[in-house]
Amino acid sequence: VARLMAVMGLSGVLRGKKVRTTVSRKTVAAGDRVNRQCVAERPDQLWVADFTYVSTWQGFVYVAFIIDVFAGYIVGWRVSSSMETTFVLDALEQALWARRPSGTIHHSDKGSQYVSLAYTERLKEAKLLASTGSTGDSYGSA
Repeated sequence: VARLMAVMGLSGVLRGKKVRTTVSRKTVAAGDRVNRQCVAERPDQLWVADFTYVSTWQGFVYVAFIIDVFAGYIVGWRVSSSMETTFVLDALEQALWARRPSGTIHHSDKGSQYVSLAYTERLKEAKLLASTGSTGDSYGSA
């Protein structure tokens, strides 16, 4: 069937639409302070941040989270219908309010939300040490 369809120039119908979860762009990001070693000896020594999307009956929603590697505990999270920087900033604010860390390494991928000016400035204000792995692979880079 596939061969005959190709000969006749036909293709099947694709259901749903492809969700774009990253924006491809070159930015200057913090170096990798973790070097693929996902180990912490104390609470709030290393946080890993990322987000994912979940399909619902009404469309996709995005869930951002920040995990304390030592405890394996989510210290900040947020759900949003868009991938704007403000939604990952809200997760960061929740983590900062709950834990009040000092000198914590904040590791994420190089996604546009995490290397944005607003996000990196907030990390500096909170005295967190930024660390980035490859795009789309925050926990895998840790």
